[in-house]
Amino acid sequence: MTNRQEKIIQIVKDHGPITGESIAEKLNLTRATLRPDLAILTMSGILDARPRVGYFYSGKSTIQAIGESIKKKKVNEYKSVPILIRDSSKVYDAICTMFLEDVGTLFVVNQDNRLVGVVSRKDLLRSAIGKQSLEDIPVSVIMTRMPNLILTYPDESLHDAASKMIQYQIDALPVVRVNEDQSDINPYEIIGRITKTNITRAYVELGNEEI
Repeated sequence: MTNRQEKIIQIVKDHGPITGESIAEKLNLTRATLRPDLAILTMSGILDARPRVGYFYSGKSTIQAIGESIKKKKVNEYKSVPILIRDSSKVYDAICTMFLEDVGTLFVVNQDNRLVGVVSRKDLLRSAIGKQSLEDIPVSVIMTRMPNLILTYPDESLHDAASKMIQYQIDALPVVRVNEDQSDINPYEIIGRITKTNITRAYVELGNEEI
């Protein structure tokens, strides 16, 4: 939080409810100059604003406001393109795909493009240690499969997705859309992925907002 934003908060605490014009006057600044700061403080939940009344302090600490901002961010806003491989592919193909795409997790789909498994670096390493030819082993043999996959959904908060990654000690989550057709045995269509990089980008953006 900037020094000016701290001063705005203190003014609102001491004199609220107070209009933006009055805050600007106390700081010897124009209303237009303060507009971005007031927008940030209002969106973060530290200040509340009411038409024809003005700004007043919400009573939330900066830490509380930051926490609420984080929890408002949705998976759908930060998901990236998933790297897919067919369940009929061989482990050798999976290793090549992971190397060429520079990722740590591959998502396995069936012929209907529905999510059936996940392959990690550790899975590929374990298979490489064995004596069997990697060109003979199907990915479906080494992958983690349903119902043991940890999933996330477009409308889930990024905070909840990050909590799952920490709880289950995994590097990436498949973002899935559920098919409503009850006749569909496998209803999970993969539409994205959430990784540690996605989480980091969200937190960097939050920091850049100077909340």
